[in-house]
Amino acid sequence: MRRIVITFFSVFLFAVIFSCTPRSGYVTVTGFAQGGTYTVKFNMEGVDQEPETIRDSIDAILIEIDRSLSGYNKKSVLSRFNNGDIVFPDKYFLDIYGVARDVYEQTAGAVDVASAPLFDIWGFGFANGSLPSDDEVRARLETCGMSRLKSDVREAVSENGSLKPSDLLLEDGVLPTLNYNAIAQGYSCDAVARYLYSIGVKDMLVDIGEIFCDGVNPSGRPWTLGIDRPVDGNNTPGADIQGIFRAPEGPHGIVTSGNYRKFHIRDGKKYAHTIDPRTGYPVQHTLLSATVVAPDATLADAYATYCMVIGLDASQDFINSRPDLEACLIYDQDGSFRTWCSEGFVLDTGDSSTSSK
Repeated sequence: MRRIVITFFSVFLFAVIFSCTPRSGYVTVTGFAQGGTYTVKFNMEGVDQEPETIRDSIDAILIEIDRSLSGYNKKSVLSRFNNGDIVFPDKYFLDIYGVARDVYEQTAGAVDVASAPLFDIWGFGFANGSLPSDDEVRARLETCGMSRLKSDVREAVSENGSLKPSDLLLEDGVLPTLNYNAIAQGYSCDAVARYLYSIGVKDMLVDIGEIFCDGVNPSGRPWTLGIDRPVDGNNTPGADIQGIFRAPEGPHGIVTSGNYRKFHIRDGKKYAHTIDPRTGYPVQHTLLSATVVAPDATLADAYATYCMVIGLDASQDFINSRPDLEACLIYDQDGSFRTWCSEGFVLDTGDSSTSSK
């Protein structure tokens, strides 16, 4: 299950550890990526490539994504774009921009990658912020928003493949800077999964902070995942779990977003890391974490963030309106954890505090 790490760090790939039965059985490949570790488990049945080759290809994909989309890699395409430099956008930059635009429209602006300055002034982006004044928030809001940018980034790309950032603006003004934290890790999972499919893998679990899985585990059963209990300071994934979830059949992205690992406390008030880009302020509601199951990890990542922006009641309505989604929402009720699960999300909590639609 997701480690609740939304930040998209640079990729540092060191010695990769893997264990396998060559050309048969399940292989586990691990390494360091995006500020943490990644684990990819897959069945070698029907796959012609060697495990070492697959490992190197996964590493290469993650390095390419880092060089394109990381806001912490100062030489990435994204960082140079945000700096106002002319860039040559690669396939990842072009693709994720389109995905982000679709998510922006589907969520009515509640998930807006062109709101990087807001994340920065609250200290949850690429810069070290603090607690801004109302005037600072209003000023930053005026420079944010995908509504100020062309819907298709390719419209701004010149014939030689270069992109001048200001050409993406719909009208004169300050260019909104981009932050793909809300979808980048899920997008990375999907990129690795696409590669695995291309070489014939059918059973897989890709964990890069977010999860994509398909097929069955080595026991021949659906993949089983733990959902962390959203206790402030619960920084060790798996150390304190709310329940166990067995993934449904078929390909799915499974992502959890929450506010218990990144927050500020000032004068006894908690400021969550989830910023509502429509208001410019951290959210204030009872929803503590949202685990979303979607057809792919990119959408699961985006919609988990969306739920954390809109809160419990609106999230329940949203999930109930989408037959392609399932979700588990953990919320606070008078100081106690309560869990709401959609009909297709079966969570073993070991108690009776779970309700469903």
